[in-house]
Amino acid sequence: MKRVIISGATGSVGMALVQELIQHDIEVLIFCREGSMHNERIPMHPQVTLKYCSLNQMESVANDTGKNYDVFYHFAWDGTTGEARNNMYLQNMNVKYSLDAVGAAHRFGCQTFIGAGSQAEYGRVEGTLKSDTPVFPESGYGIGKLCAGYMTKEYSHQFGMKHLWIRILSVYGPHDYEQSMIMSMILKLKQGITPQFTKGEQMWDYLCSDDAAVAFRLLGESGVDAKTYVLGSGIARPLADYIKDIHDIVNKDVKVELGTLPYEERQVMYLCADINELTKDVNWRPMVQFTTGIKKLVERMRL
Repeated sequence: MKRVIISGATGSVGMALVQELIQHDIEVLIFCREGSMHNERIPMHPQVTLKYCSLNQMESVANDTGKNYDVFYHFAWDGTTGEARNNMYLQNMNVKYSLDAVGAAHRFGCQTFIGAGSQAEYGRVEGTLKSDTPVFPESGYGIGKLCAGYMTKEYSHQFGMKHLWIRILSVYGPHDYEQSMIMSMILKLKQGITPQFTKGEQMWDYLCSDDAAVAFRLLGESGVDAKTYVLGSGIARPLADYIKDIHDIVNKDVKVELGTLPYEERQVMYLCADINELTKDVNWRPMVQFTTGIKKLVERMRL
């Protein structure tokens, strides 16, 4: 793997992947939306090139680079938070954009298409999540991701490309959206504001974005065609334990309130990835312990 394309690179996983690829001397072409305030996150580096291409331009983007690329990583997706997750028309457009990304991957000479799926494809499941765990998505976002995974696989194979679909669980790291549990808690503690939570009984699986980036690089190099992988740490702990770790690291002088907020109507109470397929196929295991990852995140937020 010498050259790759990434769409939606300015999020937590995308930015970590860019850094991971740079470290392994892999050339990166980033598709980004012109005028986006997040473009400033993209590192100025000889191995990194920007190409302005928003989701609605993916269908017609032409390869004017004079190069062929090996892998297309598709992270770009509209409506990932808030009420937009249940905007059915918007989520349906994301499926179309994902197919457009497959077409773009083919025009740029890619041999492999890797799409970013989500734990939302499963809905509420009590057991450990595997590729063949039955899926019952309960949001437009989850339904859209599930549909995109199936359709991009078929479309990729029509072009003779390998296809991998990665269902991402809860990844934390720099450039995560500020309303996420971890980011919002850190910001409130640093500001001296009391964070409020549910009872924190949910069993959760958190993965550092640095570990996620390594997994995506390895999958680009040697992932198995037509497989769906579940990406997480493989360890579930009560959410209250994660909250305590963050509290101890960031600011123990500020009170944290557990049990103040009610659970959501469709609250997922158990979330844990089975990472055996990842380990078997690409020899990946998470290396960053949660407390270490949070300490690194807090340090980066001071920059």
